[in-house]
Amino acid sequence: MYSRTLVPLDGSEHAIKALRVAASLAQGGKATLHLMTVAEFPPDNIGLFTGGTAEPFSEAEREKLAEGMKEEAHKVIDQAREAVDLGDLTVEESVRQGRPAERITEEAERVGADVIVMGSRGLGDVRGMVFGSVSHKVSHTAGCGVITVT
Repeated sequence: MYSRTLVPLDGSEHAIKALRVAASLAQGGKATLHLMTVAEFPPDNIGLFTGGTAEPFSEAEREKLAEGMKEEAHKVIDQAREAVDLGDLTVEESVRQGRPAERITEEAERVGADVIVMGSRGLGDVRGMVFGSVSHKVSHTAGCGVITVT
């Protein structure tokens, strides 16, 4: 049915459920699952929100923080792969950096995804209530079908 399925992962149980659904949809076909996660980089003025100064990070500090976030993002993918039996499915992985909804829709276009299967609620629930959920944004901006899993 679907030949290329993008599954954004954020470490939440909803994302694991979405991966299970995507794997089920892909079984028996020649589908490729594209697992991705987004290392969301904080803004330069993050110090204001954490009680520090408004001065931006130095380039060295940004690089160190970015590398740590990428490592954590790879761990999210590894944990999801351990939690869900992907059998003999073809699986590709990617880690992107930036705003999740934007990176997810860009990645879907890049890989030529037929569908995005994602959790309806991730780890950013409080922020999602204020700014709108990532799945909601993706469902309105993606150029392919979006299946949200609760």
